[in-house]
Amino acid sequence: MVLDEDECWFSRFVPPTIYGWSDQTTLRCIEHDAREQSHPALACYGVLRSDNRQVYLAFCEGQPRSEVTWEFIQGLLALARQEAKRVVVLIWDNAGWHLSKRLREWIHTYNRQAKHTHDVRLITHLLPRKSPWLNPIEPCWLHAKRATCELNSILELAELKRRLCAHFAIQPSDLPFNLCVPI
Repeated sequence: MVLDEDECWFSRFVPPTIYGWSDQTTLRCIEHDAREQSHPALACYGVLRSDNRQVYLAFCEGQPRSEVTWEFIQGLLALARQEAKRVVVLIWDNAGWHLSKRLREWIHTYNRQAKHTHDVRLITHLLPRKSPWLNPIEPCWLHAKRATCELNSILELAELKRRLCAHFAIQPSDLPFNLCVPI
């Protein structure tokens, strides 16, 4: 299973850049001060499968970190076990939490154990620096931001998650890290 992975932040207050045609009036988005809010954005982990183009998501509070990334990977490995896959290839960028010594050690230790127990192996591949156009999930984020934004009000976290799941036609599962899978 080959997966293209990336993280994205969905702001609840600052709308994405949207272009529109109008005859008489200018389209305006209401902007809110995000500094006053406890959760101004939602961090979202996502992968795009190369074989069937399905998207899998997981949401996290705060910023992505090595520990949260490892939990997300555990969910992906559980999915691979369900599908009887032997290898997961994870292609991702050079984010600090991908390059951390702690995460690399976890992956190395996991692969040693997986080799002995005949479990799913994990291979990670880094994309070149500053080359987001090489990651096929990047356009998915752009379309999701445009499809889920609210121009006239503030979205609650639960509503934003619901809209993202509806956009990608996925639902929460019982896999680790609350991985959202296709319906």
